[in-house]
Amino acid sequence: MNIFKIIEDIEKVDPEVYNRLDSRRSAFKNLGSISKKAAFAAIPLALGSVFQKAYGQSINTILEVLNFALKLEYLERNFYTQALAANGLIPDGAPKGAIQKIQMHEAAHVELLKTTIQSLNGTPIAEPTFNFGKNFPDWNTNYQTFLTLAQAFEDTGVRAYKGQAGNLINNDAVLTAALQIHSVEARHAAHIRRMRNNEGWIVGDGNNSNVPAGAQPVYAGEGNLAQGGINDITRLGAGYSAEIASGAFDEPLTKEQVAAIVSLFE
Repeated sequence: MNIFKIIEDIEKVDPEVYNRLDSRRSAFKNLGSISKKAAFAAIPLALGSVFQKAYGQSINTILEVLNFALKLEYLERNFYTQALAANGLIPDGAPKGAIQKIQMHEAAHVELLKTTIQSLNGTPIAEPTFNFGKNFPDWNTNYQTFLTLAQAFEDTGVRAYKGQAGNLINNDAVLTAALQIHSVEARHAAHIRRMRNNEGWIVGDGNNSNVPAGAQPVYAGEGNLAQGGINDITRLGAGYSAEIASGAFDEPLTKEQVAAIVSLFE
């Protein structure tokens, strides 16, 4: 075991590693001046508990985020599975082919998230029972209602992954997986929007997307014109209308906002 290499590798992704190790930071920082025999005698006794103390909270946070994402993926997979089983809901040909592929993507996301959670010694949440007709009773008989919800779910997924990225910053592998799912959710959202004859991106507060009042929480804050410390990005150049400026940036959703949206279907 090369403890010096371990500490060095951890420091690459967590520059504050020594500060996280509390009272032992000096000992670790000065390991080079201690005889390796003495150092290696002490390390096995303390290393596990030290790193658990330093990173335990981060792992718990990561598992919470992954299970949060898993719930969204369960919702999407279940939604598309039920829709494909609804006789005559989705037209044959290109529309049905697209929805079938999206359903398979969501199923793959579910399996990846469950496997990742288990690899971190966590327990994947059980799949909830969703009621998509709770607020949209014709969702599985009216193709346009179905597409409205599909768009809302995909747009929620994009904004939800964005909102949790900061909580995964200390785990490169998990962050990479989340970003890979995030980009696919964005492609799904754009495709569904085109199927509804909408633009492929969110503009303003979403009203232009022809979504009913029940789905409007999905688009809360999307009219934001403050980005990167600039209060009004329409001032950056000629022709930067509020529509163009807000459409150029997606806003994150908090876990609380997403939970409120998901509650519409539980």
